[in-house]
Amino acid sequence: MHILPESSPSLTVTSVDQFLENFFGPVVDFLEAVVFFGLPIAGTELPLLIVWLLAAGVFLTYWLRIRPFKDMKLSLRVIRGHYSRHSDPGQVTSFQALATELSGTVGLGNIAGVAVAISVGGPGAALWIIIGGLLGMAIKMSEATLAQKYRKIHQDGTVSGGPMYYLRDGLSSIGRPKLGRILGFGFAFCMMIAVMGAGNIFQSNQLTAQLINTTGGEDSPLAGHGWVVGVIIAVIAGVVIIGGITSIARVTSRMVPIMAILYVGCVLTILGANFTEIPASFALIVTGAFSPEGVSGGIIGVVIIGVQRALFSNAAGVGTAGLAHSATKNRRPAEEGFVAAWEPFIDSVMICTMTALAIIVTESYTDTESDGVAITSDAFATVGTAFTVLLTICVVIFAFSTILAFSYYGKKTAGFLFGQNRIAELIYDVVYILMIVVGASVTLDTVVRFSDAMFFLVTVPNLLGIYFLAKVLRKEIFDQRLGMQTGAIPVVPESERSTILGKPRHQNVT
Repeated sequence: MHILPESSPSLTVTSVDQFLENFFGPVVDFLEAVVFFGLPIAGTELPLLIVWLLAAGVFLTYWLRIRPFKDMKLSLRVIRGHYSRHSDPGQVTSFQALATELSGTVGLGNIAGVAVAISVGGPGAALWIIIGGLLGMAIKMSEATLAQKYRKIHQDGTVSGGPMYYLRDGLSSIGRPKLGRILGFGFAFCMMIAVMGAGNIFQSNQLTAQLINTTGGEDSPLAGHGWVVGVIIAVIAGVVIIGGITSIARVTSRMVPIMAILYVGCVLTILGANFTEIPASFALIVTGAFSPEGVSGGIIGVVIIGVQRALFSNAAGVGTAGLAHSATKNRRPAEEGFVAAWEPFIDSVMICTMTALAIIVTESYTDTESDGVAITSDAFATVGTAFTVLLTICVVIFAFSTILAFSYYGKKTAGFLFGQNRIAELIYDVVYILMIVVGASVTLDTVVRFSDAMFFLVTVPNLLGIYFLAKVLRKEIFDQRLGMQTGAIPVVPESERSTILGKPRHQNVT
């Protein structure tokens, strides 16, 4: 169900919720028409940005020779801090950066986004989400590596980094300073706004929807008053956000394991209760991906839906991995590339697949009265009413952690635009927090369209810059891989490492 059903008699044109919907609706219509410009094909329109993303994923996967399972051992060593010292420049550990980025991507994109994809594109959309996740591994590896290489370490030990820096400074280093400035500032401006959509508006929207569903649906005392929920979320989030990346990383590094265990445990229980339906569900996913029924544009239509939701889920190409991993403690840029590469796999391949199977085996996606997170809630309810409560807890944790992570991304892009002005960053924090209230007040359709449009828009300058820096990127990745494999890059003595949560280990006493 939408947060604000248009047919609800409890709403009036003077309500806060309806006012916000009327204001944002026309803006989103215009934005979507520009960003998702497409060419007619097979009875539907193929957005050119879909081709842009798929092409980047295919090219970088080949160019960097992505080897997920062969490189797993190396990646785990980096995550555990085997190659970094506590004294290395940076503010967080590789694990904390991984947790921050996963807290921003393993969220309602997995719970509500997958449900949206299946309800619109059928079970086959799940396969294209998986494919989008696999192709996204190379893109995130690229973003994290380049962000580390071109980050800025300030005198007080804080770090500024992300795509806007490798676009500006990276392109300048290869003789394209003017293009670098244009792409860097273009990315920062769009990203500063984009995180408002996917990072807090969508999250607070679906969190509010789940709370309304759990407390009585249309008869809930919260129905028609989503902004009240938004205010509560905003106040709690503001306490952590003002503390900056160290505060955000500390909270998310503890929340991610908890939310993952709770959510995965619930989904496995659902799958266990419907074990005999799993083979047929896999068959529906595969056949639906290549011969979908009732989807506009047939296979092209379901590809578009799946890739859109994969991007919204794992954010590959958007540049968030570069923003999260630029702040880590290490001296070799490509180390973070090996960590970041696993984020789309965990997000879109593992968790999205589990969510899709839970929705398909329970057939909750066939309920035309539900949408978004309500579809996943219906799947959980088939096991018992207690599971709906557990899902609500997951939604609250997922949404809150995503809001925290994306607030940092927005603040860093704002800092880039305004010359690291602390006042400007504080003003951005305040605006970001206020937008949480907006998210809790508008309908799901408007939220999804706005978030998609802004998310896709930032991939244009980001991926274009990565293409130009492809040779620099490949050398960093190949040298790092060879160095770790041969031992040329030594493992740091345990006494000099920090723990995965950033605390220094005790020095050995001799």
